[in-house]
Amino acid sequence: MMNSYKFKLYDIILSLAEAIDLISPELNSHHQRVAYLSYRIAEQIGMPIKERREILLQGLLHDIGALSPDERISLLDEESEHMNRHAFRGAKLLSQCPPLAPLSDGIRYHHIPWNNGLGREYDGQPVPLASNILHLADRVSVYLHFSQNILPEISEMISKFHGDQKFSPILVKALDGLAKKEYIWLEMSDSEPLTFLPESAVILTDLDIDGVLSIAKIFSYVIDYRSRFTATHSAGVAHIAEMLASFAGMSGEECKMMLVAGYLHDLGKLAVKNAILEKPGKLNVREFSVIRGHTFYTYRLLNKIHGFSAINQWASFHHERLNGEGYPFHLKGEQIPLGSRIMTIADIFNAITEHRPYRKGMEKQDIINVFKELTEKGELCTHVVDILLDNLDLFIKLCYETQRKASEEYKSFFLPDDKDYVNAV
Repeated sequence: MMNSYKFKLYDIILSLAEAIDLISPELNSHHQRVAYLSYRIAEQIGMPIKERREILLQGLLHDIGALSPDERISLLDEESEHMNRHAFRGAKLLSQCPPLAPLSDGIRYHHIPWNNGLGREYDGQPVPLASNILHLADRVSVYLHFSQNILPEISEMISKFHGDQKFSPILVKALDGLAKKEYIWLEMSDSEPLTFLPESAVILTDLDIDGVLSIAKIFSYVIDYRSRFTATHSAGVAHIAEMLASFAGMSGEECKMMLVAGYLHDLGKLAVKNAILEKPGKLNVREFSVIRGHTFYTYRLLNKIHGFSAINQWASFHHERLNGEGYPFHLKGEQIPLGSRIMTIADIFNAITEHRPYRKGMEKQDIINVFKELTEKGELCTHVVDILLDNLDLFIKLCYETQRKASEEYKSFFLPDDKDYVNAV
């Protein structure tokens, strides 16, 4: 029956926020900490619980538009004139996703300075109070040193915000109030500070598979857009896997789940540096060892989402092989479900078929030869390979059409001054 699966919005956002922090270890737990402190500031000034819940989600996603590791690291520096770029990008991402669109305005303006009240508006548009709170919480999180006991530095840190025209005096006063509550800062120092918030802080909204699919698609942008070499990859794998699943007899809802798994299958690659992802030649032993860990990170992240068991397996086992020689779990034979076998073949097919900046995709006969060789080695599911090769022209057409559409989406997404991204594909 369609739409029978239900998933928790909060679980999904929390897991994907952790994935964003994988991009740069220097910012581990940054999104959770900003979300935590934003909630506490909102609580301190008496904001209604509904708005506090919303600002919690905004904190978890506030830097979603900072796509590259270099850009994430730059956010540690003092604020520059380019600081708003990632915020506007993030808002544009969220506005395309119905479950998350209400969060977009707060994120869009979260680096607009207060400027003695002039920052209540930007370019003729009102700046939400949530943006001012996120701005302050973000800078506090950046300034504090969480590798040590932070209590001795709280007073000195907060004093820096007094008289600083970038921040609302009302919110700085709220920060003064929080300074007297040691537990706030000790909880914030934890790697998972949101676990200390009351249950009432969490939005308990359920999503059907269509809602999950809309979130998965925007996160495929976060995964793919950080490197010009992968800008269209997840979309290609997702749509190829969806069609293979349909031909293999999966239900309509299972095919949507496969699409979600395809969009998220490389989520763990956010932990891999661009130098490895963009290397045109063969990876050395050390580099390949790093790559072999990415599906484990995908598994760990998606494993935290209730109801995601099948999606997680289909996404995370795409480098396992039927003969047990895959990675990282070395599953074998019947341990690998049909959905994972489909994802494996979709990933290989898309990788060898799509065009990359440093090489053209394979021709039809070469594609056939690759799959016949891998099947003879006992690595791939013969049944799924037969489906692919029996309909090869259709899948090649799908691959090229998906790549073309994804490339257009990539170019249309970025702002006019995002030249490094716009010119990449």
